[in-house]
Amino acid sequence: MSKLYGYAGKILRISLTDEDYRVDPLSVREARGYLGGRGLNIRRLYKEVRAGADPLGPSNRLMFATGPLVGTMFPTASRFNVSARSPQTGILGDTNAGGHFAPEMKFAGFDQIILEGACSRPVYVSVRDDEVELKDAEEIKWATVFEADIHIKRALRDPWVQTVICGPAAMKGVKYGGLFANQVRAASRTGMGTVMASKNVKAIAVRGTGAVEVAEPEAFRDLVLQLEKEIRDHEQYPGRRLMGTTRILTMANRAGFLPTRNYTSGVYEHAEEVSGERLAREYNVKTRGCFACTIPCSRVYTVRAGPHKGLHGEGPEYEALGSFTSRIGNRDLELALKANDMCNRLGLDILTTAGCIGWAMEMYEAGELTQEETGGLELTWGNGEATLKLIQLIARREGFGDVLADGSAEAARKLGRGLDRAAQVKGLDLIMADPRGLKGFGLGYMVATRGGDHLRSEPFIELSDDPRLGQRMFGVPEATVRKADKGKGKLITYFEDWCAVIDALEPCKNIMQNMMLLPFDRAAEAMEVTTGLKLSPQEVREAGARIINLERMFGVREGVTRRDDDLPRRFKETPLAEGASSGTVVDVDLMLDEYYAERGWNQATGWPTPETLTKLGLGFAAADLPA
Repeated sequence: MSKLYGYAGKILRISLTDEDYRVDPLSVREARGYLGGRGLNIRRLYKEVRAGADPLGPSNRLMFATGPLVGTMFPTASRFNVSARSPQTGILGDTNAGGHFAPEMKFAGFDQIILEGACSRPVYVSVRDDEVELKDAEEIKWATVFEADIHIKRALRDPWVQTVICGPAAMKGVKYGGLFANQVRAASRTGMGTVMASKNVKAIAVRGTGAVEVAEPEAFRDLVLQLEKEIRDHEQYPGRRLMGTTRILTMANRAGFLPTRNYTSGVYEHAEEVSGERLAREYNVKTRGCFACTIPCSRVYTVRAGPHKGLHGEGPEYEALGSFTSRIGNRDLELALKANDMCNRLGLDILTTAGCIGWAMEMYEAGELTQEETGGLELTWGNGEATLKLIQLIARREGFGDVLADGSAEAARKLGRGLDRAAQVKGLDLIMADPRGLKGFGLGYMVATRGGDHLRSEPFIELSDDPRLGQRMFGVPEATVRKADKGKGKLITYFEDWCAVIDALEPCKNIMQNMMLLPFDRAAEAMEVTTGLKLSPQEVREAGARIINLERMFGVREGVTRRDDDLPRRFKETPLAEGASSGTVVDVDLMLDEYYAERGWNQATGWPTPETLTKLGLGFAAADLPA
């Protein structure tokens, strides 16, 4: 085809060492095989970052990519992926955020921006269409995310410039420093902000005056209108618009898998006091959406009285809300809002921050961590003053905060105890769902290519607890029964492929996947009317599988094997004692055997086989399989 619609068609490579840049073309072959976003990143990352590269050294590369739907009016298409080797886990680092940065990147003319090497001075990158500059950032090197955003907009004399920024925590080398677009849109998992800081880059600021053309305007318009109608007619629309993802907290508590006091329980007795319903009723003042959003699910809140009077901000999402309430045993909703705001300003991944604090509190309560070791902090459950102090100490890498600044698994190794209490997989602290009550999610944590995380698969459909659905979709009734172990290999393979496709096309996963609006056949339709590329639904799914397998091979090169696809002992040996998820543990081996068989991977090692790689067009990666 003569023109690649939907895509900007260009890749911006910035050599920070030389303070120079070049522009490369995006090929049709790349677009067909990897779609965009997350797919483009892993394709280049695998080839350009050698095994064993220092995550915080100049040989690591930091890649930003967005997808073909972004910059159009396709509903919720506003997201971007950031990828590198992770300083927190040592394997694939990858994270994703929405807002307005990604469409502006497309308007400036780029599908992907790659940072290579490291700069000898603090800078921020300014991209204004085809004008690329490295601007001095000495004045804002230690600024908060919010302060840096304001400074850059004033310096560029443009309030509409879109930024992605790392905070002072990343500049201090906290291994889970994140990147923040529009101040609060967090691409914060796996330490990508820390990678950017190691390159002496404080921010990227983009402004574009271009546009994105689609291949079939009338068919594209019809698809957009149909999707918008389906979104507004969906049963979840009112709840999502009112509460966003915070609506999950009450549901998770009723179902008995709400992580409470560092996963020692799945039920929080104060859930109603910290719920999304209460947040909406007493604190929210308006909703806010990302670019092209049909269902603005983010919320602006304000605190009108009490010790945190005057606090206002955006969010939090469910993960942040639950992390600073039930996960650490805190019943003070306003304190949770303050903790969320602090993490956003300092540039910290909230899940890991709260995971570390929850781990430390359990250790303290169990008598395995002394007040002398914590620097005088009394880390009892829900201690708000200690929580806020620890956030500051972590961001500055001071005192006991320095022990926690690399994640809970590394903190346990530093102290020589407590690893079994650390809720993490492959060094990445877990999300807010106990796998004993959601077995599919548990398998997803184990095999996720970036470590213990749900967004690599997000098999929300098992919440249906409907065996008829499991039989219809996978031929295994138990696949969609949340407390069953059987059938989860098929479930997770399907949803991993689907998530990879969504992360490559870059609409919002919460809407396009969780509302079942963009399955493989409709994704193929969206690709055709947007880009002109005709792919069958099977080819679209194969693109997802290609992304998953190449990401897995990135981990294999760093030493990942079956023994690493595991859960902490608590989830395998200790049943939940109360609530609707009580009495179950996770059968790791049964689920892994099913999953590897479904993937066509080696059962003993958990590695993709040469045959599977070749079938997916990844024969070049087979040479990296250990002998």
